[in-house]
This record gives sequence, C-alpha cells and structure tokens, in this order.
Amino acid sequence: MKRLILTAICLLIFLSASAQEKKRLRGFDGGMMVHTGYLQGNLDAIDYTAKGAPLGIGGVIRLHLGEHFRIGSEGYVSTLNQRGNGSYLKYGWGGLLADYYKVIGRFQPYAGLTFGGGAMTTLLMIEKPVSPWAPIDDTHYHKQGFMAIDPFVGCDFIVSGSMHLTLKVDYLCALSESELLPHGPRIYFGFLFYH
Repeated sequence: MKRLILTAICLLIFLSASAQEKKRLRGFDGGMMVHTGYLQGNLDAIDYTAKGAPLGIGGVIRLHLGEHFRIGSEGYVSTLNQRGNGSYLKYGWGGLLADYYKVIGRFQPYAGLTFGGGAMTTLLMIEKPVSPWAPIDDTHYHKQGFMAIDPFVGCDFIVSGSMHLTLKVDYLCALSESELLPHGPRIYFGFLFYH
C-alpha cells in the first residue's frame, strides 16, 4: 500500500513538473456534479450484501498546466439507500487529482486519477419499528475511514469558452485491508466553469 501511495504522489509531482517546464498556467476550472451508478459489495462483519444505485453530489476544482494537463482536488458525498426503511451506506471522499485532456472540436475528452480518502458510515436496520419512536433491536451502525484511488474517464461538451457540460465515469477503489466498500461504476453529470 505504501508503494501505491508513493507511486500516486510521484505521478502527481511528475505531471505538475512536466507542465511547469512550459511555464504556463493556462487557467482553471471548477464546478458541481451529481452522480449515480451501481454499487455492490458484502459487509462481512454482519453477512450483508449491499447493492443498488447511489445518489450523490460534489465538486471539482483544477488548475490547467501546459497544453493538456490539469491538477486539482475533488470531493463528493454519496448515499446508497438500503432495505426501504431508512437504512443506508453513506460515503464522503475526496482527494488530489491529475488528468490529461485534449480538445477535439466542441468535445474535450479526459482521463485521470484521484488519490485520497474518506469515510463510510453504515446504518442498517434489519427489523422495522413496531410503532413510531419504538427502539429497533437488530440495528447495525459503523463508521470507517479509508484511503482510495479513483481512476476516471470523461468528456466535456464545450457550450462556450467559460461553460462546459461534463459527463464522467469513475470506479472508487479502497486501499484499506479492512472491510472494503461496496464498489462499482459511478456516472457523473455536471456544469463546469472555465476561466
């Protein structure tokens, strides 16, 4: 795990140094995105398989270095509702990112990697309450931090020089050796403002 962390940090430094050799900070962008997708995974501690479509929101901010590189940061909150009784798995995560992009007409495809971490909060109610405010005996609560890498690909549609629509797909991969997160692809849609 330490080697993977060191490799990700070295990649970010290399991309930054490569872009700075040209001594050009070409601007920045940032904006908000909503996401969904499909996640599935087993919570071994309670022998429960969580699956479904998460819903979430977050944002990104990036500096444009050179002709094709960007570095920045992003962060998101994602909720995976379970059992139809208020149970959920909630993720909050973020980190540093580096990506490569190319403008082709009105399209701007990109690919990159985010390195960071976050926390997953789990609240699972196996039974349903008998009446309002009644305690539920078979309830599980757990909060766990994690380190993660998040590879992503996407494409902007250039509406104007200062506004883009973006569509992105990622796959958040926990690096923890403890209980792993339910995983799967997430699809993001959002507005980005360029300067």
